Amino acid sequence: MRSTVFSICLTMAALAGQVLADDATPQPEAVVSKAQVLEEKAAEKDGSTPAPPKTEIITQSEAQAVDPAGADAVDDALVCLSRTIYWEAKGGTDADMEGVADVVLNRLGHDGYPDTVCAVVKQGSEKKACQFSWWCDGKSDQVKEDDRYAASKEIARKALNQQLTDRTKGAMYFHDRNVKPAWASEYIRTAETGKFMFYKPRDGKAK
Repeated sequence: MRSTVFSICLTMAALAGQVLADDATPQPEAVVSKAQVLEEKAAEKDGSTPAPPKTEIITQSEAQAVDPAGADAVDDALVCLSRTIYWEAKGGTDADMEGVADVVLNRLGHDGYPDTVCAVVKQGSEKKACQFSWWCDGKSDQVKEDDRYAASKEIARKALNQQLTDRTKGAMYFHDRNVKPAWASEYIRTAETGKFMFYKPRDGKAK
């Protein structure tokens, strides 16, 4: 009798554990909603936006649950930022990838730029003059290296969570350090990484 009761207790405990595990499985829709709230806060440029509370931040497991194959539509903050980091800097270091994330968020909500990450990333596409070339280069945007995309999403989630220090010091432009675009002389160089050079406007106004 006692062994039967013990077995029943073990079964109930296992079932309860499974329910908890299922409840803890990240739901992509909920994560997308979290990212939207964080995006809205990041777009506030009055300097008074506090860091989000722990309950509002995106966790590592939540970020990785969104667009796991890198093939979903590029239409929410986390995916837009992750894909931009991936395609612009997937061959670089964490510093290179963080720099790209910084530029996107520095533009977000700034005068002359849109209020959403996706709109920032896709800006200029209507004129075939994208600010971020990967978006309108005519090539497939599906991810090819899973490990690099996972790294890009980790940096994107930290950026949205306000958990990164802006290593670009307010930059809104960047270029590969192996090229010398004519526009670079119009701006103030703020930082550099192994792969990129970063700049901001001289008068604070976007162009």
